[in-house]
Amino acid sequence: MALPLLKYAPTTQNSRVQALRVGSDEDPKAVAMDKAMDREDQNFVIEAAYRQIFFHAFKVDRDRTLESQVRNGQITVRDFIRSLCLSDTFTRSFYNLNSNYRVARHLVEKLLGRPVHGKSEEIAWSAVIMTRGIKGAVDDILNSQEYLENFGYDTVPYHRNRVVGSRDLGESPFNLTSPRYEAYYRGILGFPQVVYTGTAKAFPERTRQRRGGFPEDYLPWVRTLPALSNRGGSSGNTSMDYMAKVPYRSIGR
Repeated sequence: MALPLLKYAPTTQNSRVQALRVGSDEDPKAVAMDKAMDREDQNFVIEAAYRQIFFHAFKVDRDRTLESQVRNGQITVRDFIRSLCLSDTFTRSFYNLNSNYRVARHLVEKLLGRPVHGKSEEIAWSAVIMTRGIKGAVDDILNSQEYLENFGYDTVPYHRNRVVGSRDLGESPFNLTSPRYEAYYRGILGFPQVVYTGTAKAFPERTRQRRGGFPEDYLPWVRTLPALSNRGGSSGNTSMDYMAKVPYRSIGR
């Protein structure tokens, strides 16, 4: 039996209040198909959709049929986003390698463009995934009033409120805060790892020339100083009895 979406309270007012700030380069850029004037603009919208869901789409991850349909107006951008979330690439490379909690957080961040409202919202959407699968969760998010009010049918979802008022540092991108693999699968796959791609880069011969100022150049001169002439004898105050020099003070005196 499918459970209704559990109630959860917003943990911040930022997602409910219209942003009031001076425009900057970090402000979100809306990419919509209804504003595309030519094929180049349409390709830009499609690339933005791939980046939003996959962060990077390889050639094997692309679906030429869906791209043709969204260009010709047979499907909306919202339908294109839905197909990407239900694609084999998303299922194989993300859904199968993460828990329901991380999948729920990823869907909220990518589709609604905001962080989740704490663990309560993660539990609410993970319950939907548990009872109705990934398809039910994606459909509910895309049909929600929050999604339709912010993105509609032709706008690619984006990270809203990157710049937060009264903060020196805005919200970090979701691909940094929520990587594709969680710690458990990163350990299994051996991430992070250093990939050696070839021979090390050789430094040019001119970098080996001495131009003065190196401490090694002054080492022979330092060894001739009088303080280092009797190196073989007792070294200074190493044999001094420091405890005998401490004044004695008995209790009660």
